[in-house]
Amino acid sequence: MKKILVPVDFSDASLNALNAACHLAVRTHARLYILHVNEMAPYILSVPRYDFPAAAVAAETYNKEADERIKALQSVILNTPGFGQLHVEIAVKEGLMISVINETVQEAGIDLIVMSTLGASGWKEVFVGSNTERVIRHAACPVVVIPDYIDELKIKRVLVPTTLKPDQKGVFAMVKAWQDLMNFEAHLLYINDPLNTLAPGDVETAKDDLVKQSGLHKTSLHRYGQTLYEEEAIQHYAYETKADLVVMGTHQRHGLSHFLFGSVTEDTVNHTHVPVLAVPIR
Repeated sequence: MKKILVPVDFSDASLNALNAACHLAVRTHARLYILHVNEMAPYILSVPRYDFPAAAVAAETYNKEADERIKALQSVILNTPGFGQLHVEIAVKEGLMISVINETVQEAGIDLIVMSTLGASGWKEVFVGSNTERVIRHAACPVVVIPDYIDELKIKRVLVPTTLKPDQKGVFAMVKAWQDLMNFEAHLLYINDPLNTLAPGDVETAKDDLVKQSGLHKTSLHRYGQTLYEEEAIQHYAYETKADLVVMGTHQRHGLSHFLFGSVTEDTVNHTHVPVLAVPIR
């Protein structure tokens, strides 16, 4: 974990996520990239009824103000006790949030995105989702989502909902990398999905294989009976285990597949009160 990206919109929630990212960057000796995306410019300039010169001036004014605010953030961070040695890069870019974030991830070689969440609900959740959910769906690297009231990750117990299938190797490797940093307990949650093909007698063997391959320690296995409501099971066990972080793999479904089958990871992010680390499954 050498490069951490934090998209900010200057809200209290995003600034709390930024503070958490600063603490994480100190612990991991990572570079911190702070990004503000001006999504207004491409929309305004593409609508014919807007006067182009006036719209261009408005976009330029917005960018200047955002640039001043993000520079002020950088100054505050570097003058905060404990953060003075951080390497902090800042940028204000125009474009669509997801596209700009993905471009930045690729160009800078980002290892982790840290974002806040303010959950979407109702029709917006079904048809649109939050910016955070869309970043999880498209990002080429892991995304850790911080609830708006948390400004530092203090992790003693982690819940890892898992199918225990071979495609979970990357998730377990990520949990191990974080465990090396924070030495937490790893609570593995196997949910007996009726559509899952893993036989009951093979659960322990599958768990042992993944734990051995990843090098995880301080693990325990929890089993949840058959359910089609995995998110509720995850919420229940996060409470029962007093988890400080939930780590989940995501298949990053798009389009019709996402509409029909959804995403347990995104649902959990949208409703949980615990930070969630979403790990893309390749």
